[in-house]
Amino acid sequence: MTNLNQFFGNNRPLKILALGAHCDDIEIGCGGALLHLLSNYNVEEVHWVVFSSNPVRELEARKSAEHFLSKATKKKIVIKSFRNGYFPFVGAEIKDFFEVIKKDISPDLIFTHYRDDRHQDHRCISDLCWNTFRDNLIFEYEIPKYDGDIGNPNLFIPLTIENKNKKIESLLTYFPSQNNKQWFTENTFESIMRIRGIESNAQSGFAEAFYARKITL
Repeated sequence: MTNLNQFFGNNRPLKILALGAHCDDIEIGCGGALLHLLSNYNVEEVHWVVFSSNPVRELEARKSAEHFLSKATKKKIVIKSFRNGYFPFVGAEIKDFFEVIKKDISPDLIFTHYRDDRHQDHRCISDLCWNTFRDNLIFEYEIPKYDGDIGNPNLFIPLTIENKNKKIESLLTYFPSQNNKQWFTENTFESIMRIRGIESNAQSGFAEAFYARKITL
């Protein structure tokens, strides 16, 4: 398992893998954290993998990913089209693709969905992530939704006002297909970051939160 001192302490080049079941999941769950890491650490490479899309959403996702990764030295953006809403039932095919990812990158840090997320697609990606990458540093992110599955995360990444605003503006700009959803609003995205900012006593008042289940020091 990656040691936190090893990850954050010596400015060595870092490889990051970000996984999202759907085209806006990475941005919602860890977009601010990625902006923070790219601005403050020696990030050598980022692999950005989305598992479900359609032609319209794929175009949105690629534009958004390029925007978030504008400071990345090396990046790879992969958008797949596994059937939305059916991930547990096509799990074998998705697992096969995880093995492809594993051969493509040996990440220092992985962002994936919260293990107890009530959305079946999200939960499937989290389970297969842990199944595939058993000795890597994994941060599980949260997605606000109707299911009401927000929990009590144990790791926080404070965000600058600039990065908080960039995250929200990017979501609203690059995903017009989602703007008709009642929850896909500036207030939603800002409120969860504000709550996590309160909990972590972030200087700016805003943060993203994660579940870090296995860490060594």
